Amino acid sequence: MVTGRPAPRVRPLLADLGSAGLAVCAQGAQVYDAGGDRLLWSVRLDRELAETALGKIEAEVGQVYAAVDQDGADGLTLVEPGYRMPHPTLPAVRVGRRDDLWAEPISKVLLRHATLSDDELAAVARAVVGSLATVTMSGPGTVELQPSGVTKATGLALAAERLGIGADRALAFGDMPNDIPMFEWAARGVAMAGAHPELKAVADEVTSSNEDDGVAVVLERLFPAG
Repeated sequence: MVTGRPAPRVRPLLADLGSAGLAVCAQGAQVYDAGGDRLLWSVRLDRELAETALGKIEAEVGQVYAAVDQDGADGLTLVEPGYRMPHPTLPAVRVGRRDDLWAEPISKVLLRHATLSDDELAAVARAVVGSLATVTMSGPGTVELQPSGVTKATGLALAAERLGIGADRALAFGDMPNDIPMFEWAARGVAMAGAHPELKAVADEVTSSNEDDGVAVVLERLFPAG
């Protein structure tokens, strides 16, 4: 599993699956070992750089609302006033002011804007943030800042190395622009039917939707039973 979610939000999913394997979390900033319930690797987003990046973005587009995922296997998601969680059922702690977001080390910042679309906000952020952070967009309401140079491909390469698997043997599935670096790293990238156009443009193939078991369709073709 390679996901934008931080390790604490991935742990229950892996438990439901009965998985004791590795998961790449937080847009590639964490490699989590479910069997040992521990992070094998993590990289933090410098909080001063994050504040600077936010300031540059707001200088261009006005008020942006932010949340952060704290680093660590038990890190919290902190949400400043005005920020709406894209998935309201996900656990989060509301803080009183933005400064409270920086109280502990973080793995990434989540951004929302009142009127700009996610694609528009991500484009502005990339243009003004530069080398301060990596900007990703992974779904509705999930424009994010993460450590500079860190992508899903970063964590995937580390996890694959630990498992003795090279990029030439890797097959990646995805649906959003944050999956592009992973597709570039893996030998083959497969976009889901409802994937973002930017990801479809770089995919080796497009499979059917999640509802139509698009992942299974490809796996059964590549690895037929018997």
